[in-house]
Amino acid sequence: MTVRPIRVALADDDALVRSGIASILNFDPRTEVVVEAEDGGQLVRETQSKQVDAILLDIRMPRVDGLTTLDELARAGIRVPTAMLTTFSREAYIEMAIARGAKGFLLKSDAPEDLIRNVHALAQGGAVFSPRIANWLIRSRAVQQLRARRSAHEQVAALTDRQREILEHLSTGAGNAEIGASLHLSEGTVKQYLRAIFEELGVQNRVQAALIGYEARA
Repeated sequence: MTVRPIRVALADDDALVRSGIASILNFDPRTEVVVEAEDGGQLVRETQSKQVDAILLDIRMPRVDGLTTLDELARAGIRVPTAMLTTFSREAYIEMAIARGAKGFLLKSDAPEDLIRNVHALAQGGAVFSPRIANWLIRSRAVQQLRARRSAHEQVAALTDRQREILEHLSTGAGNAEIGASLHLSEGTVKQYLRAIFEELGVQNRVQAALIGYEARA
């Protein structure tokens, strides 16, 4: 049976960077870049008429930047997993992207195999981070705010063994189906566990939970 490739929409105002990223992804037969946009406005317009599985957004672009694009995607009802592409931007940008629903943060300098792997994980519902971004984030105010009154280690220690297993998989970028297959659980059961984990950790989504999982391992 032939499996169709993962379809990616990409926005970056630097034509050389955009072309390079698209070439890396298109080199993988399981991945196809179907939208190459120079800003977020063009990406939203083109994505509305195409089936897309994952979106990659530069944070800083002229006209419509990455943060504004997250809002525009939500207003347009486009609920496609989206990761931000960065060369290490200001902490505030990343915090705002988390609040707007970004599912990951990747570096433009990532190794091609890491970029491809993370795009596949993103399309499957995972929360994806370049290692350097993750290490930086766990020391940032974004995580400090999520800790509330307990450390990440204490928060994770309060989970059940099964919840910790699921959080461990979540913090590696795994989607619900992948977690379920690894632990012999249905996707519905994984979703129930995730809801309980979010409540116990005091977070709202899998990105915030994954960050705490990263920090607990640090």
